[in-house]
Amino acid sequence: MLFICYPKCTTCQRAKKWLDDHGLKYEFRDIKNDRPTAAELQLWHQKSNLPLKRFWNTSGIPYRNLNLKDRLPDMKEEEQIQLLSTDGMLVKRPILIGDDFVLVGFKEMEWEKAFTSF
Repeated sequence: MLFICYPKCTTCQRAKKWLDDHGLKYEFRDIKNDRPTAAELQLWHQKSNLPLKRFWNTSGIPYRNLNLKDRLPDMKEEEQIQLLSTDGMLVKRPILIGDDFVLVGFKEMEWEKAFTSF
């Protein structure tokens, strides 16, 4: 599995602890230093079956500074993915990618459910 997070983020720290506490093996990737590419984001979006808006870090400073709340509704998906790929801080985190799933954000109940269903 690939675990993508921002190490200073407390939600990411909780997710990492959850993975470690459950003995799950993963490859770690810092989203700020090694941001996702447009191709990766496109693949994860398709694999996740989630709306693209779930991939946006709507509470982040870059999101607010770019006034994306107002701009995103008029942007095509391809444009959104290209923009997401320009700054890891725009992307919701953590992201956990397995062979058959993509989890975006950390909600313990969702992660528990995901791992009992695979």
